[in-house]
Amino acid sequence: MANIKIYQAVNAHEDHITFEISKMETIFTKRNGKQDTPHRHNYFTVLIINHANGVHKIDFNSYPLSSNQIYFVAPGQVHQVIEHEKSYGYVMTFSNQFLVQNSIPLSFIESLNLFQDYGQSPPLLPNREQFEVIQNYAENIFSIFKSDAPMKILSIGSFLKLLLIECNNICTINPIESTIDNSGTELIRKFKKHVEKEYKQEHSTTYYANKLNITADHLNRTFKARIGKTAKEYIQSRIITEAKRLLYFTNASNKEIGYELGFNEPANFSAFFKKHTHLSPSRFKKTEINP
Repeated sequence: MANIKIYQAVNAHEDHITFEISKMETIFTKRNGKQDTPHRHNYFTVLIINHANGVHKIDFNSYPLSSNQIYFVAPGQVHQVIEHEKSYGYVMTFSNQFLVQNSIPLSFIESLNLFQDYGQSPPLLPNREQFEVIQNYAENIFSIFKSDAPMKILSIGSFLKLLLIECNNICTINPIESTIDNSGTELIRKFKKHVEKEYKQEHSTTYYANKLNITADHLNRTFKARIGKTAKEYIQSRIITEAKRLLYFTNASNKEIGYELGFNEPANFSAFFKKHTHLSPSRFKKTEINP
């Protein structure tokens, strides 16, 4: 079984701290270039990368690190930054409590097409002008964070919100300015909550649509328009993500994992996993743990 670090608070030594920002080059130096290990946070993480060379793994999907990238890691996601040389940029972390302190509703974060909690989480790739705008916000946040300015947390919250909106505007799909009515955002929020509670037992889009008193077709169309994938694909991504975590971080057998995730027959779980990852569960485990 592989070990995993779980960071519960933004600052391990001071629980009251709800936001932090650091330079990537400083973190690299403090670690003496030692490779990061897979870990998860119970808070949001944003990486604004000016220059880097390496790999960023998010829930076992690998993305090459390079210049002018922005990564968004949601609470609970397993990630690992593998640097081949010193990276330059910023790492920001903030908790739900920070959002509360700044009167930023969680629904605002959920409405953004940035923190993809399951499935693929590729970096945002702004052009040079767009990246400069975002980098300027990050530099302002860093400067305020290091200062003794009055109400600095509120100032940081304002800049952070502007930064996230700017990032969201770059996305191909922009939920905030979607022509679909605002009720779609609430529908997706409720759907995700139901999936999180019941995905181990219920895999059917129709089941969740019935709970929301809508048709499966309406649920899929709304989800596709706002998130870029169907509701069915989201459910499948949630199951696959959990399967990967269980395979990597536990000693449970394929049969035990299959049963835990709602598959009556181990062969059905193996077929489902291979269809979506192109690897058998056993091959995935060997590839990730002993590459």
